[in-house]
Amino acid sequence: MTVALPFLLALPVLAPQAQPIVPASPTTWDSSLLRQRPEWYKTAEAQAIAAAVLQYQSKSGAWPKNTDLAKPVTAQVMAEIEREGAADTIDNGATTTPMRFLALMIEATGDVPCRQAFDRGLEYLLAAQYPNGGWPQFFPLRAGYYSHITFNDDAMVNVLGLLRDIAAGKAPYAFVGAPQRARAEAALRRGIEVILRTQIRQEGRLTAWCAQYDEKTLEPAWARKYEPPSLSGHESVGITRFLMGIDSPSPAIVAAIEAAVAWLRSAAIAGVRVEEFQNADGRKDRRVVADVSAPPLWARFYELGTERPMFLGRDSKVHYSLAEIEYERRNGYAYYGDWPATLLSNDYPRWRARLGIKATP
Repeated sequence: MTVALPFLLALPVLAPQAQPIVPASPTTWDSSLLRQRPEWYKTAEAQAIAAAVLQYQSKSGAWPKNTDLAKPVTAQVMAEIEREGAADTIDNGATTTPMRFLALMIEATGDVPCRQAFDRGLEYLLAAQYPNGGWPQFFPLRAGYYSHITFNDDAMVNVLGLLRDIAAGKAPYAFVGAPQRARAEAALRRGIEVILRTQIRQEGRLTAWCAQYDEKTLEPAWARKYEPPSLSGHESVGITRFLMGIDSPSPAIVAAIEAAVAWLRSAAIAGVRVEEFQNADGRKDRRVVADVSAPPLWARFYELGTERPMFLGRDSKVHYSLAEIEYERRNGYAYYGDWPATLLSNDYPRWRARLGIKATP
């Protein structure tokens, strides 16, 4: 569908409520709040949580990450958000998850403040998108890797999934007006285009994606000191799953999915598992051991060019064994995982069946 893009809407900035409402029970902010029965969103508990969520929204229209949004705002909590630099981001489900929650509240109650906050959140997401279609981790922009196009931890995929649902007007987004839906669709299309542009090609074949890209050159880029430019065994799964969710994929999208699946299959690591053990210092540690019966694993980082699994500590030096990096990173980061397993065994066959593509031998 071809749509025209209207001008940005000027929306009011909502002042925080003077007296926060305390939730009726100690509910913790997590994704389970998006899976409640429809009638729950009309309860006093849900309304109290929504009141707290509204208070966390920033002037830019975003929400902070790593914050229990079900708890009322306090000066201490806001100081912690400021100290951690956690505001105005799409990282770790920030902004997109509160918007999904508010949409459920709007569908159930028609609450006007929730609707205003949702609209401000949508304006934030649309304003944060780069002209090339990508999203930074933080907006307003911050210096450093925070401004890179961020697939890391599914940040951009979460935004695109939300915009796809808004553009389609599916429940609970039927309240979103046609002009906003059209703008969401245009942003969605640009996002898909940059996904296709950034799929890494090696030796003439499409492979997978890096976790972040330079926002100007679209080249694979560093994030933290132990997150190098690489082929990602983790983020590529979320991107591929998102592409599989497109109702009528173009030939280019189909080709991108098929190539990503082929690469994930080739990148599987057989015959090993990661186990925890007590080391000579008496501390709990991790190591890789041989196990012919173990299910396949994937590395978080595969070296560009060689496609060898690689492991980096905070010194940014490349190693090809988990045992060679420092204890703190070895035990504090997921360098191995089974992230593609369900995609390959369930999602991919269902996707091909939906499109009427015959299974490969």
